[in-house]
Amino acid sequence: MSQAIQIYDTTLRDGTQGEGVSFTVAAKLRVAEKLDQFGIDYIEGGWPGSNPRDLAFFEEAKKLKLHHAKIAAFGSTRRASLPAEEDPQLKLLLEADTPVVTIFGKTWLLHITEILRTTAEENLKMIEDSVRFLTENGREVIYDAEHFFDGYCDDPDYALQTLEAAKRGGAINLTLCDTNGGKLVSEVEAIVGKVCAHFPDTLVGVHCHNDSGLGVAVSLAGIDAGATLVQGTMNGVGERNGNANLTTIIPNLVLKMKREMNCKSQLSKLRDLSLFVDEMANRSHDMKAPFVGASAFAHKGGVHADAAAKVKESYEHIEPELVGNRTRVLVSDMSGRSSVMMKAKEVGVDLDAHPDELREFLGKLKELEYKGYEYEAADASFKLLLNRYLNGKKDDVELIGYRVMVGHQTAMNRTVSEATVQLKVGDEIHHTVAESNGPVGALDAALRKAIAPVFPEISEVELIDFKVRILDSQHGTDAIIRVQIESTDGKEIWGTVGASDNIIEATWEALIDSVEYKILLHSEGK
Repeated sequence: MSQAIQIYDTTLRDGTQGEGVSFTVAAKLRVAEKLDQFGIDYIEGGWPGSNPRDLAFFEEAKKLKLHHAKIAAFGSTRRASLPAEEDPQLKLLLEADTPVVTIFGKTWLLHITEILRTTAEENLKMIEDSVRFLTENGREVIYDAEHFFDGYCDDPDYALQTLEAAKRGGAINLTLCDTNGGKLVSEVEAIVGKVCAHFPDTLVGVHCHNDSGLGVAVSLAGIDAGATLVQGTMNGVGERNGNANLTTIIPNLVLKMKREMNCKSQLSKLRDLSLFVDEMANRSHDMKAPFVGASAFAHKGGVHADAAAKVKESYEHIEPELVGNRTRVLVSDMSGRSSVMMKAKEVGVDLDAHPDELREFLGKLKELEYKGYEYEAADASFKLLLNRYLNGKKDDVELIGYRVMVGHQTAMNRTVSEATVQLKVGDEIHHTVAESNGPVGALDAALRKAIAPVFPEISEVELIDFKVRILDSQHGTDAIIRVQIESTDGKEIWGTVGASDNIIEATWEALIDSVEYKILLHSEGK
């Protein structure tokens, strides 16, 4: 039986080198706890001494009650011609007080002579001395062989000597790094195989980047060739094009390659973990991400949706639930009868009772799509449309009129918007006024103010995203505008849509659908 694979997560160190990625200390601690709960084996927390945030993290991390994962501090080998015990950076690694220390050293002679400005012999001593110093001070040491594949291609004998130096020092794992992400699958597989053959009694790992779009592929090839540890980041964040993506690597290892690992039992929580890490990093989630993206199991074409409805595996390579995802049907002008019926069932509307009206509804849907509406990310608007069209459900709120004014107050150096809304709720007329920085905020505030006395549940609703897209931009200011809004009540998230050649009207349509949907949820007891 093949050896279990260990997962080494470097989101909190290497991942933070990615453009637009940043974690507060509190966020790093929360992510570390989530990674531990998921069953990750090693969590690289940062580089002590590189910045105050990492020092603060290691201090606070001592208080974490982790159940499985080991925290690793990251650093480099000692400086040339400086004893390991006197190297300030190695001292900081010890002060981080982590059970594991990962240090990187040079493999490529180009780096040794031109960047470190030292000799090949001294570099070998730097590696061995540094690993031994940390090991003798009670640390497990993982050795990251930087630019290993470039170095191996340049001088394979010397590249292997660097690994031998780390092994003599006491490293528990020799991780081969494709630091610039430039190697192909066949190259990585061949070289990892040779290293594993050269060190039959030593654990080998791989650390790959995505510069050639192959970060996941070369990592899996490394495992196939004999590596038993894989490094990467959640959602593939990292410097340049990012690190190998663990949210893709892990399910491939478990579901496709049938490899054992500690986090296997937690695989159904993978999507939640992916979303959580993005939330902590204040990033938008990648809808197209394999396995965990919202679009990973989404079907739009009528033929695909129909086939997936009959035999799911015909268009889905795994059961989405295995990674915490779900099948989605996207309703568009490409949709056929099967797509709409599946989508209706997904949002809780039974179309079996309306066979005659369905054809007419399909025509109406295609007409709306032609006018600029799009329901792929607007499940709430779609459900409301179904209820209005097929069930004859009347809206709870009837618009009488609204007016939005935008003005600039020079004396106060500010722009302010004012919205007036007149609505009929039941038998009563509600007329309200609200101000905000922008017209959308003012319109939203006036709408809420008008209906909250009758539907107090509206106070729970918060707008979390607002997107505007101009359709047919060649028409300039007369172009159709689509507005899509995401709302939440703290329990559910829903999307609504509006379309018009007037941005305020399109916004109103999306806003009123948002509150109508919340009223519907409340009436259904959700």
